[in-house]
Amino acid sequence: MLNYDIVVIGGGPAGMAAALKAKECGVDSILILERAETLGGILEQCIHTGFGLHYFGEELSGPEYADRFIQLVDDQKIEYKTDTMALEISEDNVVYAINKTDGLLEIQAKAIILAMGCRERPRGALNIAGTRASGVMSAGTAQKYVNIDGYMPGKKVVILGSGDIGLIMARRMTLEGAEVKCVCELMPYSSGLTRNIVQCLDDFNIPLHLSCTVVDIHGKERVEGVTIADVDENRRPIPGSERFIECDTLLLSVGLIPENELTRAVGIDLDPVTSGAVVDEYRETSHKGVFACGNVLHVHDLVDYVTLESQTAGEGAARYVLGKTEDAEYVTTKGVNGVRYIVPQKVNIKNDGDVKLYFRVGQVYKNAKIVAKYNGEVIISRKRPRLAPGEMEDVLIKNDMLKNFDEGGVIEISVEV
Repeated sequence: MLNYDIVVIGGGPAGMAAALKAKECGVDSILILERAETLGGILEQCIHTGFGLHYFGEELSGPEYADRFIQLVDDQKIEYKTDTMALEISEDNVVYAINKTDGLLEIQAKAIILAMGCRERPRGALNIAGTRASGVMSAGTAQKYVNIDGYMPGKKVVILGSGDIGLIMARRMTLEGAEVKCVCELMPYSSGLTRNIVQCLDDFNIPLHLSCTVVDIHGKERVEGVTIADVDENRRPIPGSERFIECDTLLLSVGLIPENELTRAVGIDLDPVTSGAVVDEYRETSHKGVFACGNVLHVHDLVDYVTLESQTAGEGAARYVLGKTEDAEYVTTKGVNGVRYIVPQKVNIKNDGDVKLYFRVGQVYKNAKIVAKYNGEVIISRKRPRLAPGEMEDVLIKNDMLKNFDEGGVIEISVEV
């Protein structure tokens, strides 16, 4: 059996940032497990720019952003194993993993950081009628074909879903010579960043159809076209609104699912809205010594936020290993009136620092107020010109405010129009 103070599962931006922060906090015995051939995670195929604006103060591509952290991991001599799949976590924090070189690994960890990222929701979750013709794939798969493998998935493209990957692939396919007919979005608003709508659709005259979905896929061997239709307020297709669009490729950008099979198997409490673990302000889960961060915890819009959150988890894991944890008295957080979820879901009022609460709204709001209340009393209120589901928001709870709270209290965040 191998022994490490901290085992990080996932070598993407979250896992690397968490490991580096733990090292900075004084823990030397750290191992990163990554199932891909290299560190870097999904950033390796995201060759567009727009990364690092918040964290580095400059615009980087995905591989450039990843490389900065890979270099730091190497400089800090943090151990990692690539091509290694984590299979199971035991009750006493033993990680079982496998690779071609070592075979089955049994690793005893004092603390574990979950940073497995997320995967795309597949066609099977959508109930779209039609055959199993080739040419239907997720936007992320198409991104890998184009950016890593050098293949073009198709020439006439329809994209279902206006998540950031779908928007970015609309631009990417256009730049590679494909004709992107349109982007269809089931909701009455886009789930992507505003800057991606402008830079990827508006700048290339690609139409975005809101409250619209694909109801049928045509073609036997290869996609020959799709039927799209408008939807009503219940998201059901409106009879008579159907129209046929000729295409040979349908890309799906219909949401991301945190990779929480390991989390679920060990019995960690999950949030039904985020599909990630329930955590405290240091991102510790309901299982002692197991922390979670990045897209496996909740889906982020910017990798810069993934990095910052993962540093919090790395610090939390280091504190746990070094025995620096304080007594715990928790208040819980709750999203109401337009706020879908809040992370962290609980906060230790004995904590000696400020706590930032991250949340997402459920629809587009203009000229609204974000209001935070503790046990019904307003503690923070600020105006925002625009709030959108595709962009994460946050509220900072100062430590001197936390110290006045009582165990069992509730912090609510809401939107007031």
